Amino acid sequence: MMPNEINNHLERDISWWQPVLFAAMAGGMGWGIRGQYGHETGAMIAGLLVSLVLTHLFCKSAPALWVARAAALGTVGICFGGSMTYGQTVGLTHDAGLVGNWAALRWGMLGLSIKGAVWIGFAGVFLGMGLGGIRYRFRDMLLLMFALLGACYIGIEIFNNPFDPDHRILPRIYFSGDWYWQPDKADLLPRRECWGGLWLALLLAIAYVSWFQKDRLARNLAFWGILGGAIGFPLGQSLQAYHAWNLDLFKEGLWVTLDPCMNWWNWMETTFGATMGASLGLGLWLNRKHIRPYPDVEKDVIPSGIEWTLFAVHVAFLVGAEFLGLGVLERLYGFGLVMGIIPMAAIVGGRWWPYFLVLPVTLVPITGKTIKELVYDRPVVDPTLGWTVYLIIPLLIALAASVWFAQKGKAGQVGFGFTRPVLLLNTWLYFFLNFAFFHYPWPWAEWTVRTPNGIVFTICALGLTVAAFMGRPKRSVAQ
Repeated sequence: MMPNEINNHLERDISWWQPVLFAAMAGGMGWGIRGQYGHETGAMIAGLLVSLVLTHLFCKSAPALWVARAAALGTVGICFGGSMTYGQTVGLTHDAGLVGNWAALRWGMLGLSIKGAVWIGFAGVFLGMGLGGIRYRFRDMLLLMFALLGACYIGIEIFNNPFDPDHRILPRIYFSGDWYWQPDKADLLPRRECWGGLWLALLLAIAYVSWFQKDRLARNLAFWGILGGAIGFPLGQSLQAYHAWNLDLFKEGLWVTLDPCMNWWNWMETTFGATMGASLGLGLWLNRKHIRPYPDVEKDVIPSGIEWTLFAVHVAFLVGAEFLGLGVLERLYGFGLVMGIIPMAAIVGGRWWPYFLVLPVTLVPITGKTIKELVYDRPVVDPTLGWTVYLIIPLLIALAASVWFAQKGKAGQVGFGFTRPVLLLNTWLYFFLNFAFFHYPWPWAEWTVRTPNGIVFTICALGLTVAAFMGRPKRSVAQ
């Protein structure tokens, strides 16, 4: 299939509301679910769902391997911001001792905007790199990732040091717990920040795609990601801060019954996710003319044996860092840019890895944390049943599906045949695991702080199901 023929297959005339609405649903549910799983690997749920929705809407007739690479890049790109600390930044806007302090509120919201912008900016630039028609190869991505890591180190030295809380020495620009705001708080434990390092890394990535690769879509989508994060994080926190600042308003009317069941933190996360998803969806719709699949997607791939080896190594490192408490590995592989080196290079250089990433690789830590919650931390299920239902069966399904779609992609499958079933599978897998993590908050049972979010996630999952079944490719091609 020649480049012009591929480009004629793209869905360029869809209505703007489709990517905005469905990406908002994907981001809202995915980021809300992230609240239970946390950090880099939790953020990948939102990146995965948003990327799958957008590639499903815009790339129905493009080669499935190219589509899988784009979705995988967007999934990994969103994990880098998970290395940032932000709990104390949120606290500046609503902690009991700071309610009424407008200066602290403004500073906290500014910090959330800065952190949210760089977080989603990475998702935008890497999703754009997958869709912009530029072929990034294994070595290109490997060198880029090490360059980003170096830039991050320099940025931390410039913006996020010195850091010596024992002597009350903090960076000049600091958005976490600070004695400036609470000088008499003896138990204050400031957190080390890295937003400056991530910003320098993001700017390097944008410079690389703009000036060196001439990738307009990656550049433009990076800015839409920055916008979505800069607005979404403080917007979501505005709900939680308003509640904390106006408790009396929630002691009358319907709120008397509803407020005790509201997890305001999770509502903050859901709102943030919906906003960033909508922004990426609108940004891609406005830049849809720059979506250009490249030909010869099977060309210059790394050997399958190396791919499977990298898969085994990455999963082993991931499990070791997440669950086994292996000191050095936990410190190194617990940092997003380090954790992303193998996946990013393998995605662009491999034929199997894009499918691994959007299915079992992203799922591994989520199943593990679900087991940890339901079998060990707050046991509600027999270990044998728990491991079988919440870990073994989901991972076997995901691994089998990844192998199946990799084979179908090699046989000429197009995007629609890949994105529809994978979007459906991931939507309901993560919904099911999170619903179990919520201890099954059925709306007809006694309401808990999980019930309202469970209802919203159900609506979002149903919406994504509708999106998955919307429209076939315009031309009849083999799937």
